Amino acid sequence: MMEDAVLYQAADNGVVTLTINRPELRNPVSEVDVIEGLLAALDRIEADPSARVAILTGAGKAFSSGGNINAMKAGAGGLNGGLPARTRGNYKRGIQRLPLAFAALEVPVIAAVNGPAIGAGLDLACMCDLRIAGESAKFAESFVKLGIIPGDGGAWLLQRVVGFSKAAEMSLTGDMLNAAEALACGLVSRVVPDAELLDAARAVADRIAANPPFAVRMTKRLLWEARRADLPTVLEMSAAMQAVAHATADHEEAVDAFIEKRSPVFKGD
Repeated sequence: MMEDAVLYQAADNGVVTLTINRPELRNPVSEVDVIEGLLAALDRIEADPSARVAILTGAGKAFSSGGNINAMKAGAGGLNGGLPARTRGNYKRGIQRLPLAFAALEVPVIAAVNGPAIGAGLDLACMCDLRIAGESAKFAESFVKLGIIPGDGGAWLLQRVVGFSKAAEMSLTGDMLNAAEALACGLVSRVVPDAELLDAARAVADRIAANPPFAVRMTKRLLWEARRADLPTVLEMSAAMQAVAHATADHEEAVDAFIEKRSPVFKGD
């Protein structure tokens, strides 16, 4: 059941927590129930006006092992459909829906990487807007070691996080990075002790959730669009979004609170 594959903890002070719940398989993101569970969770977040930020993590000792290697042979129930046309369809109707859904989601997502994030698991972390790692986290764009390529959009995602040269090194070697190496190349924004990971992710989420929700959503949208647009286009989008932002009640409340030297109260208006 997809409801069991991805656990959904409803918004608590604006923060939703999602947990990939296949620890016995190390949370493979290629499984149909995990894919469908994530897609359903993202739809639920987008439709919930009380959701201001989400945390994504994995149950057990792994964030996500990526693909289930035992299901990679043709006919084993995985993405490999045997015939190239069938395999192509499996990817397009399956795992490739995830990066599109994360990109379309206007609520920011924090990946709390609690262990290995391998292959598609690393790409899943890169679909999120920021990444915080526990000390035991490990990262590898390891498709090449299995004689395949990043079929889930990793070639687009990873280089936008770490830059082309580092993404090329990771993708062509398949080498593993530890948490400290991931921090050094900007793959994660911070590393914390494993026992403090969810608390650290929640602290960042709370700081995001404390801001006006419309401004947060528009800022995420602008950041994502800026990854692929030229400067004149981004400036035009910025002007349009700023016009909307200036017209919100939350902007007025922020200015009034600053002038009156008090804490603002944002209602999402």
